[in-house]
Amino acid sequence: MAIPQGLDDKVRDALSRPVTVVDISTTGRKSGQERRVEIVMHNIDGRLYISGQPSRRRRSWLANLDANPKFTLHVKRGARADLPATAREITDPAERRQVLEHVARNWKRDDV
Repeated sequence: MAIPQGLDDKVRDALSRPVTVVDISTTGRKSGQERRVEIVMHNIDGRLYISGQPSRRRRSWLANLDANPKFTLHVKRGARADLPATAREITDPAERRQVLEHVARNWKRDDV
């Protein structure tokens, strides 16, 4: 997602950080209940991406977003805001490589 227009300056600054920790709220795919999880957000050229730690199992938050891509992004560092958002899985290989390389650099990894 791109950083939305018309935001408070503090919220815009918080979203403009290269990497920050946020919460997201998804809708449970089985329960229908709100599920909130802390996650890392990356700002890559003004577009916002969320990512989790690698796992052999599919993360619940990701499965929830597969079932319903609407979620709430909770900014909590540097400012406070609850922003509606829509998830999009990155399926284009070139875009995926660009994002993963950026994320790996942020984590000081070179194994991408």
